[in-house]
Amino acid sequence: MESQALPPKPTELQIMLASGSPRRRELLAMIAPEFSVVHTRDIEEKHPDDMAADEVPAYLSRLKADAYDDLVKPGEVVITADTVVIHDNKILGKPADEAEARAMLRDLSGCQHHVVTGVTLRTATQTVTFSETTVVHFAELTDTEIAEYIMRFSPLDKAGAYGIQEWIGAIGITSITGDFYNVMGLPLHRLYKALTEL
Repeated sequence: MESQALPPKPTELQIMLASGSPRRRELLAMIAPEFSVVHTRDIEEKHPDDMAADEVPAYLSRLKADAYDDLVKPGEVVITADTVVIHDNKILGKPADEAEARAMLRDLSGCQHHVVTGVTLRTATQTVTFSETTVVHFAELTDTEIAEYIMRFSPLDKAGAYGIQEWIGAIGITSITGDFYNVMGLPLHRLYKALTEL
């Protein structure tokens, strides 16, 4: 059997991903053939009350990166990220229960919303933070479709109560403007470019 060629490395630095998300691990593997996952450190993910919603993910990703100051050594880079769904200038986080998930999906049904991911790259000598925005358009979802999705996929671990790569994305999303992978949790094009420039 022919072995599958690995993608080229985006940087000579040793990459560390500080995330408990299996989706982010899968995404990073698409552009970085070798990386390690570091244990996530508990931080209080709070932002200033007057901060604009689309600025929050970059702020939180930087906050997460600050927790690894003592870990990053020369020749290494740690990646932290935060993704939010924004609808009507309101941040939709991970739903607390099925009732809240149902309410979020009803709000998104037939509307346009934004998904913003903030990313921070921390090396021993520099910190780079950026954010990426993707616009998502949802068709009208029926109550039956929403209930079916929640029952089958239990999206309580997802911002905005949905995963674009799942059934709800296939039947409900009419179009997106921007990076598809950003909606899943990492803006791969922008991240690859940032890694090559370190």
